This record gives sequence, C-alpha cells and structure tokens, in this order.
Amino acid sequence: MKIEQIYTGCLAEAAYYIESNGEAAIIDPLREVQPYLKKAKLAGATIKYIFETHFHADFVSGHVDLARQSGAVIVYGPTAVTDFPSHIAEDGELFTIGDLTIKTLHTPGHTPESTTYLLIDKEGKPYCIFSGDTLFIGDVGRPDLVQKGDLTMEDMAGSLYDSLHTKILSLPDDILVYPAHGAGSACGKNMSKETFDTLGHQKEVNYALKAATRDDFIAEVTDGILPPPQYFAKNAAINKSGYASFADVKEQGMIPMGAAEFEAAANHLGALILDTRDPQAFAKGFIPSSVNIGLGGQFAPWVGALITDLEQPLLLVVEEGKAEEAITRLARVGYDRAIGYLDGGIAAWTAAGKDLDKVNSISAADFENVISSNPEIKVLDVRKPGEYEAGHLESTLSRPLDYINDWTNEINPEHTYYIHCAGGYRSMIAASILKARGVENIIDIAGGYGALQATGLTRTDNSCTSKK
Repeated sequence: MKIEQIYTGCLAEAAYYIESNGEAAIIDPLREVQPYLKKAKLAGATIKYIFETHFHADFVSGHVDLARQSGAVIVYGPTAVTDFPSHIAEDGELFTIGDLTIKTLHTPGHTPESTTYLLIDKEGKPYCIFSGDTLFIGDVGRPDLVQKGDLTMEDMAGSLYDSLHTKILSLPDDILVYPAHGAGSACGKNMSKETFDTLGHQKEVNYALKAATRDDFIAEVTDGILPPPQYFAKNAAINKSGYASFADVKEQGMIPMGAAEFEAAANHLGALILDTRDPQAFAKGFIPSSVNIGLGGQFAPWVGALITDLEQPLLLVVEEGKAEEAITRLARVGYDRAIGYLDGGIAAWTAAGKDLDKVNSISAADFENVISSNPEIKVLDVRKPGEYEAGHLESTLSRPLDYINDWTNEINPEHTYYIHCAGGYRSMIAASILKARGVENIIDIAGGYGALQATGLTRTDNSCTSKK
C-alpha cells in the first residue's frame, strides 16, 4: 500500500496518490495532471479512479483532463451533478484499489455533495480518511459557500455538524485524517500548518469538534467568516462543467513577444499586463499600468481574488524561465487567457527605449520622521481585518487588499498615500493597482508592519478608522 500526499504550498492544497497491486487512485488532483500520470507509469500502475471530495471552489481540479488521458473513472459523492461522464456514488458504496477498499461517506455541510472517503486496508481495518473540506486539521470547512433555496449558512453548518458526528467522529481514534487544505486556504478560518493528524488528536484540539452542542457548533463555525473570494463560485462552476485542456492553455500562453508586439497586444486586445516579479524588483521599474502579483507569494489566490474576469486576456512579465510556472498557476484557478509573455523581460522593454514607471519607497525610520511632523498624512493598511485589529498604527485606515475593488473609489488621486501590509508583498499589489487606476502618489513603507513595530508607532486597539 502506498499513500502519498502531494501538497502544493502556494495553494495550500493537498492531492493524494494511492496505489496497491498495480492499481492507483488520485484524490482531488490539480489542473496539471502529468505528475500523476508519471507516478503511475513509473510504478507500472493503472489509474483506476479519480475521487473528488466535492466541487472545489478555490482551484480548478484536474479530474477531466486526467480521466481523458488515463481512462480512469471520475467519482463524486451523492447529489453531485456533472456535465461530463462521472460515477455518482451512493453513501456507503465500496471501491477496490488492489488490496484496498475505499468507502464513500456522504458528509454534506461544506457543500451538499461533500464526501469523505474512508480507506480500509487489506486486513479490513480502517486506516485513514480523505476528508476534503469537511474536516481540516484544526478546523472544519466553511458552511457559507453553497446555499440553495431557503437554506442558510446556519443550515449548512447544522448539516456539517450532523455529518461529523454521524459519519466521522465514530471512527477509530487512530485513523489518519488527510484533508484537502492546510493553513493559508480561504476554505476555513483556523487551519493548522500541519497537513495530517490522527482523528483522536483532532477530537482533543480542534475547536469545532469540541463544541458542546449542535447550536454551539453552528455559532462557532459561522462566527467571523469573511466573504469568500469572488472567484470561488466561478471555479466551482468550472469543476461541474469541465474546461479546456491544460495543454492547450499552456500552448496559448507560452508565446514570447518582443517589446513592440507586447505593447501592441496590450493596447489593441484589452489585455492586462500582469507582472509576476518580486515586489521590490517591480517597484524599481515596471511597465506603466501593469499589476504586480509576485510568484513568490500566494500568487494564484490573489489573482483569483483581485482579477474579476476569468476571460480577461493576460500578458505576462516574468523572471527568466518562469513563464510556464506563471501560466500553470493561473490555470489552477481558472485563468486560461494568458496570451504571451515579454521575451527578455523588463530589460528588453528598456532596451527598446520604452518608458518605465516606479513605486517610491520609504523606510520605517524615515516614515516615523514624516508622520511626526505631519500626523495628518494618509496611511493605508492593506492587511486583513484580523491582523489590523491585533495591532496597527494610530492614524491609519484599514483597507484590506481583499476588497480593493470595493474601496478604490474612496481614494482621491490628488492626495498622497503611504501604504503597508505585513511585509511588503500585498502592499505592492495594492500600490500597483492604485497606480494603474490613476493614483500616482503612492509611497510604500518598506518592510511593512514588521518594520513599523520597531518604531513605537503601533498600538493594539480598535479606535482607529476601520473598514472591512
């Protein structure tokens, strides 16, 4: 028996490869499926099943491409409806993979079709569960994504409680819990950095599993949930209906363009220039009106949160050799319209005599001098509300990057704004978006809140102006 967790940190997503006696199964595969095919080929195994725990909202699964290329059967849990061939399992249905058995446990709550898969070893002993977004390490799935008819978030949370208590918590304490996500995913609010655990330990430490009553559980799991990113519903729809081949998407995007061709495409095709370089490299010089979302951070989730149109043509500025990685990570969240990249990068742009813009930066120490002499300056804190409430500058405005499309119209392009996040990644995204929208006087505070804490300017209370 082989069970391999394939964890992708930038998405906080876990797929699983299961193998026994020449047969294999994949659970919740990513969009690019060659790694799974390669694993099976090297092991001399045939991929028999592709198990989907639910219609994922935070990434586009590789189920359709993988089924097409491997001949495997796509399996969803009860109530799922798809626009492509799939097997809709009954609650309790059994599937064999070599000497192993997979049992379907319908666990609605996160979504109506959410399903946990129980793996039973060749001795007939329950070994582990693949819990999808039903049970995380330290958390449970958010219950607000799918609400049909009169069903509310509280109704879904009640269903989640019932699923956990009737299907999962009665299992042996020593079985392993393998979830679909870890810390950093927006599918929960309190996930651990650990990516697996025993069920018994989760019963002891997971706040949701320790709720005394059903009503307590509902209150706790619905408290403090921020609105889901805008791309979640779109990705779920893609996962239900299918999508273009990833190979075709990659071929379309892997087109090198000289500076003149790149500029013409931006001007005439309505393409957004997406600069994926490190934030500090971007700040020193970038193509005017381009948006910086660095590959070094949670690139795909931020693209999904901030670029509202999946059909938006994208032109890429990347570091040498990073074009394919950028296209792959875009496709993972349904952004299939990359149409080319700047051949030679920014150096080729400047060599062609074309202008660059920049974002000015100031150190935290210099900022302390500025604000001491002018306490009325405008400072934008683009961290999440919870981060802001834990500590912030005295005279700052809470304007989370997540909701920049909602608050940009409040910004006066005639004013100067200082901007910071925790360390500099998010503030540069925000600065680039504001600059692209005509706000020229943006000054980034280098090192973000981490650097500002050393100045003594920060405080921990909620008295300052705040907006979620």
